[in-house]
Amino acid sequence: MTIGRQRYRLLQGLLPLSKSRFSQEAIAGLTLAALAIPEVMGYTQIAGVPVVTGLYTMLLPMLLFAVFGASRQLVVGADSATAAMLATALAGMALAGSDDYMAMAGTLALLVSAMLLIARLLNLGVLANFLSRTVLIGFLSGVGIQVSLSQVSGMLGIEHEGVSSLAHLVLHWPALNSLNIYTLVVSLLTLILVVGMRLWSPRIPGALLAVIGAMIVSWLLDLQTHGLALVGTVPSGLPTLQFPVFMLTWDQFTQLIPTAFAMFMVIIAQSSATSRAYAARHQETVDDNADLIGLGMANLGAGLSGAFVVNGSPTKTQMLDGSGGRSQLSHLITVAVVVAVLLFLTEPLAYLPHATLATIVFLVGIELIDIKGLRDVWYERRWEFWVALTTMIAVVVLGVELGILAAIALSLLVHTRHGYRPVNSVIVPNGHGRWRGVPLNNNAQLMPGLQVYRFTHGMYYANAALMNREVLYLVNSARPALDWFCIEANAVDDVDYTSAKTLLSLVDELQKCHVRLVFAEVSDRVREELDRSGITEQVGEDAYYQSVSDVVEAYKVHAHS
Repeated sequence: MTIGRQRYRLLQGLLPLSKSRFSQEAIAGLTLAALAIPEVMGYTQIAGVPVVTGLYTMLLPMLLFAVFGASRQLVVGADSATAAMLATALAGMALAGSDDYMAMAGTLALLVSAMLLIARLLNLGVLANFLSRTVLIGFLSGVGIQVSLSQVSGMLGIEHEGVSSLAHLVLHWPALNSLNIYTLVVSLLTLILVVGMRLWSPRIPGALLAVIGAMIVSWLLDLQTHGLALVGTVPSGLPTLQFPVFMLTWDQFTQLIPTAFAMFMVIIAQSSATSRAYAARHQETVDDNADLIGLGMANLGAGLSGAFVVNGSPTKTQMLDGSGGRSQLSHLITVAVVVAVLLFLTEPLAYLPHATLATIVFLVGIELIDIKGLRDVWYERRWEFWVALTTMIAVVVLGVELGILAAIALSLLVHTRHGYRPVNSVIVPNGHGRWRGVPLNNNAQLMPGLQVYRFTHGMYYANAALMNREVLYLVNSARPALDWFCIEANAVDDVDYTSAKTLLSLVDELQKCHVRLVFAEVSDRVREELDRSGITEQVGEDAYYQSVSDVVEAYKVHAHS
């Protein structure tokens, strides 16, 4: 099957199968199920949906990604970022967990699926690059803060309003009067067990042990009679397929589109970043466009099976990788475990305290706060640290939906800033028959009367004025006066309309100063752009040289003529 210019194959993440690795893949799949089931159940607390829908996100979505996706490591399932976006978007539209709410959650998954598949048809896997790593660190850290704060009230057993329960506590101390001591104890014991097991051995499923232990204690001590909130009845059996979009009005449907687009961008950026990281770790190739098909089909399965939007999950991918999983076979083993849980083990889930799930999600949120990443950015790129911090604050203050839009805008700002002030130079001999660049304020000449100006970025509207100022500064302050001025364009990959007009203006200015403008190392594409813009007509066909050495030789001939 061929889509676009690349050949697309099913089961890229699964084949070829290795018999020698089957046992390791099976162990990894079982481990992933043990670690991820409590996590996805916790994400339902964030999303405001029934607990069983968390299990649904590990059923059809994981199966479809294993068939249609390309990444061998990426685990697709419920995710804290998209769960938080779901809750924020639907908070004022329907009661959490109601039929209307679930129909909207499913429709969001279908909308995201359509956007992902359309993006694949248009070869838009490149959109993953529109969220820089710096901004992604800030975005995920902001999501982590928001997610962890939203679970504090559930861990304490108090009534709360809004998403930021910690802020509610700070502003409304009387809320502490409703604190439930049993809930607090369960939360603390869960916290100690999960963190303790993680410190002892990351391979031990502390979250699963906490869930099992909490259910047993809840059943034995009948904790519900002490005011401890429990999950309650969880329906058994596999989900039924349905089209939730038919349950909505047109106005409800259109209100979901902006949220779906924000989720779409998060999924592309986060899934691509995760799959690339693990592919690089294992010296494997990555195909973002093929993964778009897998992600699109996974969300189609989520929308049709009563689940909610799924995403490429960094935490689950790490769970699988740390357990030795190296292909989508592990995911199929996990799917089989989830089927068994849905068919035979839902009854005990009724005794699971909400406090246990809230604590597990709280820890997941804390893990998303990338302190190390922020610290590294601070030391390596101070200006980009402030961009990451601004993104993080935007997510916490404005919410995840507006936060992702801020993240996209800041990513573009970072890119524009890099191109707006490129570090250009003038070229001088290095004493060994070659050239080197020195800062512009040296105003050095390669030969008396010849100056070579190295432009280190594509020429576009944001840096056209800078180029104009620098060229005129160099020409007007040159001592001795210049005869030739050369632009070395090896790094220039594009010349837009604004910069072309700026170059035409510079040609006129230099001619008034009796300085000839020439070019070196111009690519074929850029030469065509200069031809179309009328620049070649102004400077002449003989103004282009393959190298700076050729410019020097031509200038010597000119100087002696």
